[in-house]
Amino acid sequence: MTSDLLSDLAAQIPELLLKTEAADLEFYGRDWTRRWKPAPLAIALPSSVEQVQAIVRWAKAQAVSIVPSGGRTGLSGGAVAAQGELVLSLERMNRVLGFDAHDRILTVQAGMTLEAVHGAAREHGLIYPVDFAARGSCSIGGNIATNAGGIRVIRYGNTRNWIAGLRVVSGDGELLELNRGLVKNSSGYDFRQLMIGSEGTLGIVVEAQLWLTDPPPESNVMLLALPSFESLMQVFGHLRARLSLSAFEFLTDVALKHVVAHGAQAPFADTYPYYVVTEFDAESPSQQEAALGAFEVLLEQGLVCDGVIAQSDAQAAALWRLREGITESLARHLPYKNDIAVRIGAMPAFLAEAQVLLTQAYPHFEVVWFGHIGDGNLHINVLKPTTMDNADFVHECSRVTELLAKLLHQHGGSISAEHGIGLVKKPYLASTRSETEIGMMRAIRQALDPAGTLNPGKLFDRDNTATQGETP
Repeated sequence: MTSDLLSDLAAQIPELLLKTEAADLEFYGRDWTRRWKPAPLAIALPSSVEQVQAIVRWAKAQAVSIVPSGGRTGLSGGAVAAQGELVLSLERMNRVLGFDAHDRILTVQAGMTLEAVHGAAREHGLIYPVDFAARGSCSIGGNIATNAGGIRVIRYGNTRNWIAGLRVVSGDGELLELNRGLVKNSSGYDFRQLMIGSEGTLGIVVEAQLWLTDPPPESNVMLLALPSFESLMQVFGHLRARLSLSAFEFLTDVALKHVVAHGAQAPFADTYPYYVVTEFDAESPSQQEAALGAFEVLLEQGLVCDGVIAQSDAQAAALWRLREGITESLARHLPYKNDIAVRIGAMPAFLAEAQVLLTQAYPHFEVVWFGHIGDGNLHINVLKPTTMDNADFVHECSRVTELLAKLLHQHGGSISAEHGIGLVKKPYLASTRSETEIGMMRAIRQALDPAGTLNPGKLFDRDNTATQGETP
């Protein structure tokens, strides 16, 4: 049957590149979760919008499910193909299609890496401001599918703030042109925004119009060592009131230990419980002096123990590596990841309760905290003991995640900040969305993809009993 299906697909689209080697199925069938054994039907690598449309129409006719695939750097299982799905990889659709200098819109194919988008923007003296550590491998289509945020959300917001228009292939294989780059458009529902964050369940993004902006003012980076968890939000409030921040990231001593072991340089002779990496405008001597003055006040008040302000671009990059290198340094430990969000105003109370919860729940596990405190986004990584069976480890972590989801519900937070729901967070969707909202989401999905061709099983299953877990 598999051979017949693929022969039919090849006959329908003769110029389509198909991969079926075991190594390719393994590589394209998984994302960074590494939790499910990949088992795709095959890997389709179209080179044009028309080929994507033809693939979707074929899949619908043959009742074959499609998993859209970008850089597969997600952490929620959104790009996993473990049930014989056809992986539709957009990596060959990776070109710049045009630039409009008047509107400052860069039009790109969805398979371009974020790093390539950054480079294309710089050629026009502008920037695409969304940025994060996986920039070299993640795709702009994947960023759109999960409404990715990253390290400079304080200043620039999430991906959805920079999408001027989209071309999307629907579950019927139709090509939708959404918003067309308009700044103002009050002509009904904004399907462009609906597609952003939909994890490939409503349509396949094939092209994107991206708003670009001016490069930021000259900036600098400061690393601070903190004595306690409680001082974290006080330091953020102090710096935000005195400096123009573009990033405010935190990590624990455990996170720093792993990054240093992975090759980064230890910043201080002594170790401290918590660290902050912050980036601020430093275009003038007065702004540099303000940063130094803010640090001295924090030091006098006992809110920080030590600190360093970068004296060169190389030193700034080295300080950023302490934060951006965490995920890579943890990969070999097969971490169980939570990617959560609460309002900044709710952060102090939530942090205090969450720390108690995780300390009690994981007495024998190493837990690595880091995240984007400036926008209320925390990453919690639980490292698997080498002697523990993976299934037992996931089961234990899932039990604790259910408790964490209830705590998030109490504080008005979200179980997913920027990596989507996918397969991993599906049991906890009801902690973030009401029964009515989930019903509306199901109805929208049914309307846009009635055959259930696109990324089935992600976000929620199609039957009404599938969203596991109870509303806390």
